Order: sequence, then C-alpha cells, then structure tokens
Amino acid sequence: MVLPRLLKLVMVSVWLGSSFAQNVTQAQPAMWVQEKEAVSLLCSYDTSTVSYDLLWYKQPSSGEMDFLILQNSYSQQNATKGRYSVNLQKASKSIQLVISASQLGDSAVYFCALREGTVGGLLEGGAQKPRVCLRQPPAVGTKAGNGHPR
Repeated sequence: MVLPRLLKLVMVSVWLGSSFAQNVTQAQPAMWVQEKEAVSLLCSYDTSTVSYDLLWYKQPSSGEMDFLILQNSYSQQNATKGRYSVNLQKASKSIQLVISASQLGDSAVYFCALREGTVGGLLEGGAQKPRVCLRQPPAVGTKAGNGHPR
C-alpha cells in the first residue's frame, strides 16, 4: 500500500518597522497542491510610507528561520531567486510568493514581513494562517488524486 507523503505549508504574517501605521494579513484559505506543482501564497499589506521592503521567510520543523526573498517597493522588476519569485501589486497593496516545482522539503511555516525604510525591530507577530498541503504524485497502480491503491 502506498501512503502519500504530505507537505504542509503554513503561512504566518509579521511586520517590521518604526511605526504602527502598517499591517500585514493573509486571508487565503487552505489548499492542497500536488508535489512538483507551483504554489502561490498571497500577502496583503498596508503602510503609510512609500519606501518599504516585503520579505518572505520559511521556518521548517527544525526551527531555524530561513530568508527566502526580498522585494523593494522602489524596484521596477519583481524579485526572483531560484524556485521563488514574487509578484508585487502596489495598487492593491499585495504581494504573491510563488514556489515553482514544489518539493516535499518545502514543508514549513511561511512568514510574510513588511519593513519600512528604517527598521525599529519586530513590532508584533501574526497568527497562523492558511495551510497549503503538497503531496507526491500518485504512484503507479494508484488512482490519481487520492494515493490509495485501486
């Protein structure tokens, strides 16, 4: 019997900066994604400044915090780093993290952070947000989608 291995991605928001005139949220519902598919995580923000950075981090179950990618508000192009890319929409004040060719090793808690021009430190943390679960493609001899033998 083939048991599918699940990959869970939990998104959490934090905001960094020198004032409380900012906010970072995720309202994205939980979703299931097949391994090797692209994963998109959405983060909405609000800030009163024009110069800011949006950062994405991931924290695997081992506990260390890994920086993934940074997008500057003044940059004309969206940032890309390996399998990670972002799509910044300043007009709607949102940023999307895209993880291409998802892997089981992507299992982690994901953090979206907003940092204004001068960093005053971590002001407040966010609560756990949507879960995104990935699973391996069905093995030969199983029904597509459920990972159970035929």
